[in-house]
Amino acid sequence: MVQAEKKKVVTLGEIMVRLRSPGSERLFQSPVLEATFGGGEANVAITLANFGIEASFVTALPKNAIGDAAIAFLRSMNVDTTKIARQGKRVGVYYIEVGAGPRPSNVIYDREHSAIAEAKPGDFNWDDIFSGAGWFHVTGITPAISASCAALSVAATKAAKDRGLTVSCDLNYRKALWKYGKAAPEIMKQLMPHVDVVVANEEDIQNSLGMQLDQKIGGAELSTKKYEALAKQVLAAFGNVELVAITLRESYSADHNDWSAMCCSRREGKVLVSRKYQLTDIVDRVGGGDAFAGGLIYGLVKKLDLHDALEFAVAASALKHTIPGDANRVSIEEVLKLAGGDVSGRVQR
Repeated sequence: MVQAEKKKVVTLGEIMVRLRSPGSERLFQSPVLEATFGGGEANVAITLANFGIEASFVTALPKNAIGDAAIAFLRSMNVDTTKIARQGKRVGVYYIEVGAGPRPSNVIYDREHSAIAEAKPGDFNWDDIFSGAGWFHVTGITPAISASCAALSVAATKAAKDRGLTVSCDLNYRKALWKYGKAAPEIMKQLMPHVDVVVANEEDIQNSLGMQLDQKIGGAELSTKKYEALAKQVLAAFGNVELVAITLRESYSADHNDWSAMCCSRREGKVLVSRKYQLTDIVDRVGGGDAFAGGLIYGLVKKLDLHDALEFAVAASALKHTIPGDANRVSIEEVLKLAGGDVSGRVQR
């Protein structure tokens, strides 16, 4: 499934300006918003680059100071930005109010008519983009942005598969984005014939692919057996898919979750379930799923045992919950230490 001789990973999506209210304040409670950058596929590229994997992020950004700043941020995280198309008029924005206790976090998108939302498949040279690459990653967020982004996502996954890359897709259902007249399954099922590795959370498979599970979403005590059945539905429906990985979040409050994952492998014919982390005093859960996807891709590219790859991904994403911002800023050593059972949080001297 993974080409050992080509380890460069390419991701495609939107990087946005992230505007967050300070601490746990409501939006505009005080006249201050913290400005950084974030976005699902960019977060995956950053995670991989942080782990020493060559990572290239593809998007469209306008030729202005905000587009320049986004590129400078990506470069500071060692992500290749040479394939970014400089076009369009605006950078997408999202506002986030981080919740606490029983008050959930809240995200508001402002990304219509952004540069990537108006980009078309013909705006990108796939031969150049995929030269020297062995892996391509996309999410269900990008095709939800606009009809042209849907066409771009389908064209990119097909181009990657035609060139022999391993393709992963984090289904990442975003109800607030599917507004241009197409239901998610209608578009996502066009991507799926080109996908090798599927990443999802508890509800993504149902909402993105129209598959059903007789299980309440979220809450406590998720049934891994039922999610195993759901993963096997995906494998049965799409003969090209080799691996389905599902993150399992048991949410007790905005800052107290249990976090684990499972995966179902066609080739190995087995289901694996990770250890479970009790995440209390969560700092920022946004980007946690991206950290999992990046960690899993790292493990698979490095040809770790599937169990080790799954545990690495879950540990990496558990650590992300302790870091403000979209990006995961942890080392391989820190991930391995947590995966090995050290959850003490003792000061390192």
